Amino acid sequence: MSETFFPILILNARPAAGKSEIIHALKTTPLEERITRFHIGPLHILDDFPILWSWFEEDQLLETIFHLPRLHTTADGYFLTDDLWHLLIQRLSLEYEKWRRDAPEDHTVVFEFSRGAEHGGYETAYKHFSRDILSLAACLYVDVTYEESLRKNRARFNPERPDSILQHALPDDRLERLYREDDWPSFSSGNPQYLSIQDVHVPYVNFENNDDVTSNGEEVLYQRLEDRLGTLWSLWQRRPAV
Repeated sequence: MSETFFPILILNARPAAGKSEIIHALKTTPLEERITRFHIGPLHILDDFPILWSWFEEDQLLETIFHLPRLHTTADGYFLTDDLWHLLIQRLSLEYEKWRRDAPEDHTVVFEFSRGAEHGGYETAYKHFSRDILSLAACLYVDVTYEESLRKNRARFNPERPDSILQHALPDDRLERLYREDDWPSFSSGNPQYLSIQDVHVPYVNFENNDDVTSNGEEVLYQRLEDRLGTLWSLWQRRPAV
């Protein structure tokens, strides 16, 4: 395991808060500079959106082509059961284990996902990570209000590319139901530096983005990332032993 960059970074936020733009900024930074400034190594991204979107597509095919019941989602775009939100975490974890088995070198693996209180929130989601993953993880939470999430969700939508990581969006009513209530403040309230999950202390920092530095992609974004990830790196280095 590298001693110069995070092995696992969990990236959380409301939809459209700036997670994908942060990943893009990191990807386009040369590797040596990325390690020096941000403690992020060669990147491997695990995002639950492509899995989620594939379930919607499969259900549409089952219903319209095969005239069979939908397996995951309702016709109006909600999961049939909240357990499917937790299955997404298990799927990301499984993909991580398969990838790590064959990875030729150390990487920073980024787990990217959003969770709202309506379907269990972060408190429930994190319970579905293994202790092995949690023991290597640090968390960056991109902090925006619901109103800012709604604004950017509307602004980024491209109806010709609804499956796009950077251009997908939720209808307003679905965003409100699923993500207006965000349990991150209560989930992280026990300690200003570490999340306690399964007796593992996972370091975290908040990345304030109500001023939307992620959309512009200018130096202020990189400076804020450097500051926040530098603080997170210090917390990760002195995290309590598992």
